[in-house]
Amino acid sequence: MSSPTTFDFKDLGTMAVITPKGEIGYPEAAPFRTAIKQAQDKKMPRVVVDLSGVSFMSTPGLATLVEALQTSKRTSTALVLCGLQDRVRAVFEIARLQTVFKIVPSIASAMEP
Repeated sequence: MSSPTTFDFKDLGTMAVITPKGEIGYPEAAPFRTAIKQAQDKKMPRVVVDLSGVSFMSTPGLATLVEALQTSKRTSTALVLCGLQDRVRAVFEIARLQTVFKIVPSIASAMEP
């Protein structure tokens, strides 16, 4: 059994950084959605989701990110994903979402315009 997924949140002034750790499957999708919504509710110009601590993501996790992307487009907020591990990146590629999202290697590169 894997350890529970946690969702760290940092307010960096001009951007919010959400850092989930663990797996994002069906049980974790609702808290993941809540964490992203809380970040988007802060109305910062940029929301970064650092996925470097996520070892696996299933369809509900992807759906949560697609919803977050739709919200970011409506509110003119940048949504940036970073730190995708190979297994998570493969899920994005299979779903053909790697070109839909802004995906960068690290938090440092997510800070760049």
